[in-house]
Amino acid sequence: MPNYIGRFAPSPTGPLHFGSLLTALASWCDARAANGQWLLRIEDVDVVRTQLGAAEQIIRTLEHYGLWWDGEIIYQSQRTECYQAALQQLQQQNDIFWCTCSRADLAQTQSDIYTGHCRAHHQYRSQAAARLRVYKSIVDFDDGVFGHISESVADTVGDFVIFRRDGLFAYHLAVVVDDAEQGITNIVRGADLLNNTSRQIYLQQRLAVTTPAYTHIPLVVNDNGEKLSKQTGARALTWDNPSHCLWQALTLLGQHAPDVLQSEDCATLLTWAINHWQRENIPKRLTL
Repeated sequence: MPNYIGRFAPSPTGPLHFGSLLTALASWCDARAANGQWLLRIEDVDVVRTQLGAAEQIIRTLEHYGLWWDGEIIYQSQRTECYQAALQQLQQQNDIFWCTCSRADLAQTQSDIYTGHCRAHHQYRSQAAARLRVYKSIVDFDDGVFGHISESVADTVGDFVIFRRDGLFAYHLAVVVDDAEQGITNIVRGADLLNNTSRQIYLQQRLAVTTPAYTHIPLVVNDNGEKLSKQTGARALTWDNPSHCLWQALTLLGQHAPDVLQSEDCATLLTWAINHWQRENIPKRLTL
């Protein structure tokens, strides 16, 4: 696949942990095995959650583990004009409306599906969120690990926010715009984002951009079924013996890496990983 363009897009809300490494490694191997490009994007559109110095720490960690990227690093915080242009396009298409419902208002509905209360608000209103109008339709896609997925976004989510009341662009709009402008063909990311995919494909359709191929890496869980994440106190990756961490990640990903690779340098181990990468071997559950 000479036209393969993949990406790793971490949010700088803290340092990379082992679960982050799994996703980065899977994404990197999938791109390199296809002789494709692997881009790095820092998803710092949510400045409220961004931690000072976290982006630089993530970049240095990827370098230390030998996961080098192609081209310049993209920062979402520097791409406001692009997101504004997409929002204006959707406004002109009558695909958005301005929602003044507070969290308390939404909580009173006792439903996760937006009721459409503000759908008649076509023109911009101050301190309002922009919601994408979601019409009855089925979104279908084939995931590289979890297989065929079909969802009616109107029935599961309803009209969803793409511009927040606090003046920040929502993740869904930013990621769709960035993937389109960077020409991303294949997305390998964590399964915690699997539920977002149908919404993003629906938004891609409204913006008339190409939908990439998706592969979602299962989240790492412990024996109690608790996921490894920043929220559950996952420790930052250490700088000691990175080859061992990479070997462990490859093993969890079902790649059957030889034990001897644990004592090799990162470049040797990653060369083996590219030459032996089998996406179909990734299990649907990863347990430490």
